Amino acid sequence: MSAPSSLRRWLPLLCLLPFAVFFLVFQVAPLVWVAVNSLNGPDGWGLGNFEKIFASKFYLQAIKHSLQIAFWSSLFGMAIAILGSYSLRQVDSKLRDFVIAFSNMTSNFAGVPLAFAFIILLGFNGALTLLLIQAGLIDGFNLYSKNGLIVLYTYFQIPLGVLLLYPAFDALRQDWRESAALLGAGTWDFWRHIGLPVLTPALLGTFVILLANALGAYATVYYLTTGNFNVLPIRIAAMVSGDISLNPNLASALSMILVGLMVLITIVHQLLLKRSNHVTR
Repeated sequence: MSAPSSLRRWLPLLCLLPFAVFFLVFQVAPLVWVAVNSLNGPDGWGLGNFEKIFASKFYLQAIKHSLQIAFWSSLFGMAIAILGSYSLRQVDSKLRDFVIAFSNMTSNFAGVPLAFAFIILLGFNGALTLLLIQAGLIDGFNLYSKNGLIVLYTYFQIPLGVLLLYPAFDALRQDWRESAALLGAGTWDFWRHIGLPVLTPALLGTFVILLANALGAYATVYYLTTGNFNVLPIRIAAMVSGDISLNPNLASALSMILVGLMVLITIVHQLLLKRSNHVTR
């Protein structure tokens, strides 16, 4: 084997080496550390931390709140993103480019600025809250409750959903709609038998990503509620950086539960994806 051909063979692997090192150091190693320490309880090695979590109504409430907020915000965000992505295919290219660029910017708008913006708009004395009360549409709105957080989470789910779903609509060809119409299919028939089956993999994948995005969100809910709302990321952070309830091993166990939820969601997603592909065929 000549030297140039050997170099061509090993060069891609050498270029991949920095990424592999980065992935191992900052992805795999922390996960292994968390998994090992989750089994290290006050009474020694075992499942004591997990038993404490599942025996505590407080931690079960955090898991419940996280799942509820993640599910509903992902569902609402994806529904709005579907309508927005489909509408973008029908408008002028300049407006479409502007909306996509704006969605790209707002998908990264989180943390302190987002929390402050929602306090100004939808806080107890927020501008939009007072307008809706004066119009008689609502009696009041608590931004710091579970429903308020669902609204907040939905906001940053929408632009991410648009960015993920917009390319998926390229798969729907105009001649398919025209052919279906010539064969007597209505709009509902087209979407039921052609549109939705084609978009199903993208819809399922987007929903899973939005769930992961919501389950792991920390900065915005922390700055909005100052850590007083009971969700998993807040509980994990309180046990790692708290002055009173410092317990990194229990935090590791909560983190593994969060990882387990995401693994379960991903497995369900893959099963549904295989089923949808089978039905499509």
